[in-house]
Amino acid sequence: MGIMRNETDPFKASTGSDRLESPKFYVILLSVAVVSGWVITHKGIMAGFGLVALPFLVFFFYWLFKKPIVGFYATIILGFVLLGFGRYVPPDLQIGLAMDGMLFLTYVALFFNRFYEKIDWSPAKRDVTLLAAIWFGFSLLQFFNPEVQSRTAWLAGMRGISLYMMMIIPLALLFIDNMKKVDLFLKIWGTLSILASLKGIMQIVIGPDPFEQIWLNTDAGLTHIIFGNLRAFSFMSDAGQFGANQAYSAVVATIVAFAQKTTRRRLFFLAVAGLGFIGMFLSGTRGAISIPLAGFFIFFVLRKNIFVMVSGVVLLIIIFAFFKFTYVGQGNQFIRRMRSAFNPNDPSLQVRLENQRTLSTYLAKRPFGGGIGHAGVKAKAYLPGSFLSKIATDSWYVLIWAEQGIVGLLLHLFILFYILFKSSYLIMFRIRDPDVKMKMAALTSGMAGVMVASYGNAVLGTMPTSLLIYTSMALMLNAMHFDKIEIDTENKTVTHDSNAIA
Repeated sequence: MGIMRNETDPFKASTGSDRLESPKFYVILLSVAVVSGWVITHKGIMAGFGLVALPFLVFFFYWLFKKPIVGFYATIILGFVLLGFGRYVPPDLQIGLAMDGMLFLTYVALFFNRFYEKIDWSPAKRDVTLLAAIWFGFSLLQFFNPEVQSRTAWLAGMRGISLYMMMIIPLALLFIDNMKKVDLFLKIWGTLSILASLKGIMQIVIGPDPFEQIWLNTDAGLTHIIFGNLRAFSFMSDAGQFGANQAYSAVVATIVAFAQKTTRRRLFFLAVAGLGFIGMFLSGTRGAISIPLAGFFIFFVLRKNIFVMVSGVVLLIIIFAFFKFTYVGQGNQFIRRMRSAFNPNDPSLQVRLENQRTLSTYLAKRPFGGGIGHAGVKAKAYLPGSFLSKIATDSWYVLIWAEQGIVGLLLHLFILFYILFKSSYLIMFRIRDPDVKMKMAALTSGMAGVMVASYGNAVLGTMPTSLLIYTSMALMLNAMHFDKIEIDTENKTVTHDSNAIA
C-alpha cells in the first residue's frame, strides 16, 4: 500500500516521432549544420570529413577501452589500407604515424582496462618476445652507428624494421590465447584479403580511380604501367606488396581450408585462396610466385606423409616446368611477367646482382651497415644525396644488410630461422591436436614462402605482410599452449560423455 511505484502510462510514452516534433531536436540539427558548414568553408573538405567521423571515433574509443583487443584488430586493418590511403589525402599529412598511435592507444587501453588489477604478462613471456626485444635493442643501438647521418631517417626506418614487431608480438600473445581467437584472426585476415583482391580486379577491369590515376602520373607509373599494361596494386602501398601479400594469404588460406569442419567455412577460405592467387597474377609481381612454391613445399614436408610429400613435390615441379620450360600462355601479360622470374639472364636480375656487388665493396669495412633509414626508399626521402640512396636495394635482406651490416643481417636471419625451425619441430613432433597442427602448419608455410620472396622484394618488412608475419610468429611459438587447451577440452568432453553413459 505504502510502496511507491514508478510506472509509465504506455499511452503517454514519448515516441520517436514525438521527439522529432520537439524544438530541441531542430535546434541541435541546425547547430550541427551551421558548424559543419563553417568547418568545411574555412578548414576544407577533409576537416568536414573529420567532423562527420567524430561520432564514430567516439564509439571506437569506447569499445577500445572496453575491449583492448579491438585495438589489435584495428591495427591489422590499418596495415592493409593505411599506406594506400595516402593517395587520397594531402602529401604533408603524416598518416604513417596512425599505426604508431593505434599501437600506443592499444597499450594505454589495456592498462586502463586492467587499472584495478595487475596485468598478467605471463602469456607474453615467450622466447619469441625475447627475440623481438633483442632485435629491437639492436635497432636502438644503431642510433649510435657512426655512419648515421640523419636521426630522423633512423627513427623513420626503425619503426617498420623492429618497433612494430616489438609491440605486436606481446599483444598477439596476450589477446589471441585460444583457437577460437586464432580462427577470428584468420577470418579477419581472409576478409581483408578478399576485399584487396576485389579492389585489384576493379583496377584492371574498370581502371584506377581519379586519385589513383594522379598517383600513377608520378614516378609510380614507371613501375606500375609496363608496356601500357597496368599492374594492380589494390589499396596497398604498391603492386609488389599487393602481389606478395595475396600470394601469402592464398597459401595460408588454402591450408586452413582443409582444417575446416563445415562446408561454409571451407568455401570461405577457398574463396580467399582463389582470389588471392588471382590478385598475385594481376599484380605482375614476379617474385610472388616463389611464395606458393616454397610455402607448399614446406607444408608437404610438415605433413610427414610420403605420399603427400611426393605428390606435392611432383605438382610443384610441374608448375616450375610450366613457367621455366614452356611458353604456354605467353600471350597473357601476367603469365609472361611471372615467367620472367625464372629467367637467370633477366636484365632486372642482373642489375640487382650488380648493385649487390657495389654494396659488398661499400660494406666491407662497415660491419654494422650504413645506418637504419639510410638505404632504400627512406634514404631517397631523407638523404637524397647520399651514396646508399642511389643504389636500389629491392630485396628485404639486402636492405637489412645495407643498413645494419653483416652483423645485423646474421642476427635477423637467425631470428627468422629460429622461429621457422622451432615451429616446424613443434608441428612435426609435439603438437597432438589435428586442428592446431594444421593451422600452425598454414602459418609456418606462409612465413617460409614470404622469407623466400623477401630476397627479391622488401616484402617481409612492409605492411600488411609485416603485421601478419609478426602475429603469426607469436601464434606459431605459442602452439603448445593452444594444443594443451584443445587436448584438455577434448579429454573433459570424453570424460563427461563417459560419465553420462555410465
